[in-house]
Amino acid sequence: MKKTIALVALSVTGFMLSSCVAAYSTRPVGAVYADVSDPVSVSGNGGSRVGTATATSYLGVVAIGDSSIDAAKRNGGISTVSSVDVQRQNILGIISKYTTVVHGN
Repeated sequence: MKKTIALVALSVTGFMLSSCVAAYSTRPVGAVYADVSDPVSVSGNGGSRVGTATATSYLGVVAIGDSSIDAAKRNGGISTVSSVDVQRQNILGIISKYTTVVHGN
């Protein structure tokens, strides 16, 4: 029994470390807490309007919402996009939010 528990613990730890290494190689990720903003695209000078769209994941099992650029454009009344950013929030993998922020006119 002790060997089985130790093997499971090592497997889980190895998986977590390998997934963190892969994630850190692309963008910053917090295993316990993350609140990060990243630029995605810039094609012009700012814009007078801002639109956002959010998708939320619960326990990494259920995800709901529409965080697409089209949804953010609709929510901000934007027809011409000048820049797109994303904001990522994660709390212990329990609740994760991905928000697309669109600037334009």
